[in-house]
Amino acid sequence: MQVAVVTFDGFNELDSFIASALINRCRKDGLEAFITTPTPVVTSMNGVEVTGQRPMEFVTEADVVLIGSGVKTRDVVADDRLISRLPLDPARQLIGAQCSGALVLARLGLLAGMPACTDRTSRPFVEACDVTVLDAPFHAEGNIATAGGCLASQYLATWVIAKTLGEDAARDVVDYVAPVGENRATVERALRAVRAGEAALR
Repeated sequence: MQVAVVTFDGFNELDSFIASALINRCRKDGLEAFITTPTPVVTSMNGVEVTGQRPMEFVTEADVVLIGSGVKTRDVVADDRLISRLPLDPARQLIGAQCSGALVLARLGLLAGMPACTDRTSRPFVEACDVTVLDAPFHAEGNIATAGGCLASQYLATWVIAKTLGEDAARDVVDYVAPVGENRATVERALRAVRAGEAALR
């Protein structure tokens, strides 16, 4: 199973790197994430240059697509040509967005009728798309999920791993990366956030 971590120019390192790093702990189980970019090289909001591992067209092959956030997301959603390169299909793909990435899902029409999570800065722009923003770090309905707050990227990764490989696999990954002495609390917090996010509107 392949995961496209879509990473635009001006990206937030925490979003793309945390999600991809956690998911890639599952390579041995057949789940692998790739930084997926619209140009060969993208530059983060802090000036870090990254060479994409896969071109944007990879999103059509991926089983999972995660949309990271960044300081240029509003430019992304205003670019019809760039948006056209994201033909996502929630019928066969898991699709997640981090913070301002929710704007991309809204632009693609994937948040119609469902609320979303995002960060404080992006909230008014997401709400302007007629999307209800939740005061929560994670929310999922079916194959679509959103997360709000940079460190909530761990919840997106936990959701992807749990949905594809099972909760035990997600537990093992979060336990491995958790701060020493806080393993149990970190694992339970991540799983609790994902469970609550999936159960919120039941």
